[in-house]
Amino acid sequence: MRGFLKVLAVAVFVVLPLLAAFFLLEQKPDGLVFRKVQFADLPGWAEDDLSRTLPALYKSCDKILSMPSSRRMPGARIGGRVRDWEAACQDILLANDGAALREVLLRHFQPLEVSVGGNAEGTFTGYYETLLHGSDAKSERYATPLYVRPPELVSVDLGVFRPDLKGRRIAGEVKNGKLIPFADRGAITSGALEGRDLELLWVDDPVDAFFLHIQGSGRVRMPDGSLRMIGYHDQNGHAYYAVGRTLIEEGEVAREDMSMQAIRVWLNDNPDRMDELMNKNRSFIFFRDLGESEGPFGSAAVPLTARRSLAVDRKHLPLHAPVWLSTSHPDPDHKLSQPILFNHLMVAQDTGGAINGEIRGDVFWGFGEEAELIAGPMNNKGRYWLLLPKALAQKAAEG
Repeated sequence: MRGFLKVLAVAVFVVLPLLAAFFLLEQKPDGLVFRKVQFADLPGWAEDDLSRTLPALYKSCDKILSMPSSRRMPGARIGGRVRDWEAACQDILLANDGAALREVLLRHFQPLEVSVGGNAEGTFTGYYETLLHGSDAKSERYATPLYVRPPELVSVDLGVFRPDLKGRRIAGEVKNGKLIPFADRGAITSGALEGRDLELLWVDDPVDAFFLHIQGSGRVRMPDGSLRMIGYHDQNGHAYYAVGRTLIEEGEVAREDMSMQAIRVWLNDNPDRMDELMNKNRSFIFFRDLGESEGPFGSAAVPLTARRSLAVDRKHLPLHAPVWLSTSHPDPDHKLSQPILFNHLMVAQDTGGAINGEIRGDVFWGFGEEAELIAGPMNNKGRYWLLLPKALAQKAAEG
């Protein structure tokens, strides 16, 4: 452990000065505004079945109440400290139905419209828990590895050292006293980690493995029929790149037809160009076995709840906070020409490499075919309102 801390200190000392100027340009953007509104102003407030959000809130409140009262809430600083949430969480844990939760929200929370530069509209996508087929042993069928976190990977939370860098991280490995970039996707898939016994599992489809890296978690059906839950553990430090952008720019897929399903079809139809496209996303995810876990874990360190957990940009929103989301999603049955309205109480319980921006979110749709059919093509406009304990909301509204 002492050796690891020494490596970590060297890494931060070397990298931090080089990155400071860049990160200082990405502080709270001009024009970010939190404006107080009434609960009645929230689209669908009277119609939503709030009881469906209780499981997500229970998990977040259990987590919050397990932390020291003086600790800062994870994510944006407007989230305050644990003590600011304790009374609200204690009452949430006593709520046993939607009506009781509605009363708790009215008693403890203030909704805040989120806007930037006068614009309250942003983009909302979806993600899901994918199904793969795999084995503990490599074979002709099971030839694509899922890797555990390499021990030399150093992941630095820069916010620990500089408040203005909160929510930023960098990862790499230390060589000759310097933190250097870790191997990217192309190097790893070409064998950079082979022969080190870092394979967690072997799966039968490199395209499925690629989408597992994008989704962050999934279930693997083993040869005996059992299911193993696999979850995100760490990332190699390279920026996420949406490969769909390349397919659009090269005229392979029309912009209006772009979706995860469209990318999957292209990859399967172009096996000779598959690696070239996938390696444009230099980001690479390392996994851990979650066994019989309750569900995939988000960045807030709690299991995610289908249709009620939201991935957000933690630079702008605190994790564990309730969020009222008003957007829409595709019809999984393709029977409706218009998207389906989605006005629901969510909980900010996750983050993601592609989730960047003041008004940006990713809805977790759960596991199964329907979840994939909704999440895959979802890329819809919408708005959200942050719910904060009243004292914190007043400070946020005052700027």
